[in-house]
Amino acid sequence: MLNQQLKLTRRWFLAAGVGLSLLIGGCEAVSGGGDSDQLQVVSTSTIIADLTARIGGEEIEHQGILQPGADPHVYEPTPRDSVALEQADLILYNGFNLEPGLIKLIESTGVQADKYAVGEVVEPLKFEYQGQQEPDPHVWGSATNAIAMTEAIRDRLIELSPENEAEFRANAERLIRELQQVDQWITEQIATIPENQRQLVTTHDAFQYYTNAYGLEMAGTLIGISTEEQPSAQTVKKLVNELKQRQISAIFAETTINPQLIKTVAEEAGVQLAPQELYSDSIGAPGSKGDSYIKMLVANTESIVKSLGGDYQTFSFDE
Repeated sequence: MLNQQLKLTRRWFLAAGVGLSLLIGGCEAVSGGGDSDQLQVVSTSTIIADLTARIGGEEIEHQGILQPGADPHVYEPTPRDSVALEQADLILYNGFNLEPGLIKLIESTGVQADKYAVGEVVEPLKFEYQGQQEPDPHVWGSATNAIAMTEAIRDRLIELSPENEAEFRANAERLIRELQQVDQWITEQIATIPENQRQLVTTHDAFQYYTNAYGLEMAGTLIGISTEEQPSAQTVKKLVNELKQRQISAIFAETTINPQLIKTVAEEAGVQLAPQELYSDSIGAPGSKGDSYIKMLVANTESIVKSLGGDYQTFSFDE
């Protein structure tokens, strides 16, 4: 009862601010914000949105901000996003500075919702940036990490909407079973790649958790953690030389990044560019091979195994 009263009070106070934001945004309608008795949940990245939708099901009113294929590193929030965040009871975001524009907006004084950095439940791997060790935000590369994220989302939904605990637990339990199976399946698929070919080269450094979990070496990237970086001619030349020295068999473009530079690297190094791009910072568009988090992991593994000389077997979820 107290939680419900607080939710209604929060919405009453936000009404004036929402009206102003609508004027700023050109009076755009905002999706979501349906039944006021339901928990209003907003997710930032498409990966967190997919997990949240699976766990919350029909018991929450859910809106994802980023669209499939959008790059969270460089996303610029819109007035429409401000309205969605102001109306939310709960905001779920990745954290570790994955979505800097949205994090700044989430932390603004106008947003009163409960805020939860889902990715930060994972002990992060590190990367070096300007001489400093920073946490790598791409935690979803490991299905085991996604299980921890699923449990965290489930628990936060239960805390704010305890009357729906049974549904949240049942939905999360099924999702966790799928994640456990896909985790084991990826391990088995990667093991079929000849040992000297288990080297991954991608456009940007988004696969450290994947390679660490499944027995690959992160052999090189064109740019670093953030897609805001622009590789110099020297960086491109260095990567080309390294590919030749290592005798890499294939390298990979990514769906959220213009593939032209990595194509140039492949041509100059004389290596194959994998025909299927990897999903890195976002799930795929509806109807694509990677249009859910689990399908994204499966599609990436298929591309990697086939391109690096492994023996790929189709994933099938055992109910």
